[in-house]
Amino acid sequence: MGNVNHEQASLLLRLFELRREPRLREARRFVIDQLDTASAEAMTKQCPPGSENNASLRMVLSYWDMCSGIVNRGLIDEEFFFENSGEQMVVWEKLKHIIPGFRAQFKNPIFLANLEKHATRMVAWREKNAPGSVEALKAYLEQARAAAKAAGH
Repeated sequence: MGNVNHEQASLLLRLFELRREPRLREARRFVIDQLDTASAEAMTKQCPPGSENNASLRMVLSYWDMCSGIVNRGLIDEEFFFENSGEQMVVWEKLKHIIPGFRAQFKNPIFLANLEKHATRMVAWREKNAPGSVEALKAYLEQARAAAKAAGH
């Protein structure tokens, strides 16, 4: 089952330990539960430059892009990481439709490229190992977005 060694397991545990840091935990909660990603305009309005929301968004995106880069470079066995994580796919699914616009706006074609490559492979892995789970996640995210909108968030 993969080529996982103690060093990779220790790195994975360290990445998960970082997720427990209070400020990152707060930021993750905001991005997952409250961030309006219906459009780039909605997200920018909710996360204006210099705001706490903007800092939270940047913190979560940079964390998951960094983790994805670690996996993409083979520093942690990919399947091992996929088996033990999933939040990065939630983040990517929430944002993927507006990322091309941000890449164009900031002339940065590699913005979140690590996360995109990682999430694309994770979707394929999930479809192979848990058929239907990706569509279930997308349906859940859509329901959550609709509920937040109805609640005025």
